[in-house]
Amino acid sequence: MQTLTPPAPVSYRPLFSLPVIVSALGFFVDVYDLLIFSIVRVPSLQSFGLSEEDVSRSGTLILNCQQAGLMLGGILWGIWGDKRGRLAVLFGSIITYSLANIACGFVQDIHTYALLRFIAGIGLSGEIGAAITLVAELLPKQIRGYGTAMVAGIGYLGAGVAYLTVEWFSWRTAFFVGGGMGLALLLLRIRVFESGIFRNLKTQAVERGNYLTLLTSRKALIKYSRCIAVGVPTWFVVGILGTFGNEFGKALGVTEPVQAGRCVTLIYLGFAAGDLLSGPFSQWLQSRRKAIAFLLLSSAALSVVCLSGLVQTATALYGVYALLGFCTGYIALYLTTIAEQYGTNLRATATTSASSVVRGSVILMTLTFQSLKPSIGVLATAAILGVCSYGLALWALSRMEETYGKDMEFVE
Repeated sequence: MQTLTPPAPVSYRPLFSLPVIVSALGFFVDVYDLLIFSIVRVPSLQSFGLSEEDVSRSGTLILNCQQAGLMLGGILWGIWGDKRGRLAVLFGSIITYSLANIACGFVQDIHTYALLRFIAGIGLSGEIGAAITLVAELLPKQIRGYGTAMVAGIGYLGAGVAYLTVEWFSWRTAFFVGGGMGLALLLLRIRVFESGIFRNLKTQAVERGNYLTLLTSRKALIKYSRCIAVGVPTWFVVGILGTFGNEFGKALGVTEPVQAGRCVTLIYLGFAAGDLLSGPFSQWLQSRRKAIAFLLLSSAALSVVCLSGLVQTATALYGVYALLGFCTGYIALYLTTIAEQYGTNLRATATTSASSVVRGSVILMTLTFQSLKPSIGVLATAAILGVCSYGLALWALSRMEETYGKDMEFVE
């Protein structure tokens, strides 16, 4: 009679290894520096003597410059991550965005502000993709979802610190704090090691980091496009509902002034809680797709509540934003799914670039928002963008590969 060998117990100690902790802290600084403009957008532009309408238009321009930098940088850092290593990206990106954020503290005009946010965007685009790729490759597959959830859950708390910094200090000081934290983190990064999967790849005669590979065949392009589409609702929530929260408050008839910076902060704090729980949720379901689908549908339902006119007070609206962030907190799970779909020679390229193209999608959304709202209104414009974002994401998710428990040591 054959005796079945019980499976070896899974150790959770790797979750607290230095690479995981430093990746989480790196994403914490990344979120701080990424969100700081959305939080200080109104007070910083008002300090230049702009009217309310000019604040909206100039803020959109500067945000779009940042997002364009994210798109370009995501492709460049992704390629660099597969050619030179995940750590090379983590070092290069943090130096770039830290120096750019310090420079933002000295800005005196709109055009310089936009240029510096573009440079900061290039730097910021490398952090999360490289961090998730590194952690996913370092951890055993049985606890991979927990590790990437930790990185994102801790990282998104950077939004709360950014908001408190702006509450306590001037908007210029807030930029100095973000840049200083990034430079300080470089000291910790010195002790982080590269993943063994990537080190093994370097000994093989295989092409690495060819971005065109994702685009040059119909099958590859469809797969890559699906990866992008699933993430688009995250930036509908942040880039439209959160960033223009003050305008939604007025359109909904909320009598108290609604602070856009607080809306964005609450969404990101919701992200932190949602991402911490979405990883274990997918482990329990033994499915990435089911967990993401549940969160997407919940997020869509809360977006309807946000735009429906049921919310009549600023406090209630802030509460909806926090819940909306929680239900849209599938970002780490989403990036883990992308990393699991691609071989080691294209993993950083696909994960980093896809997440940055998602961030860049806010350019199209904000331009549409600004062009349509004068004719059909703030709420109707947002509703159209929401239907397109969630519909596309759910359609793409239904056709994606289930990657739960997949072995990541393979090449394309």
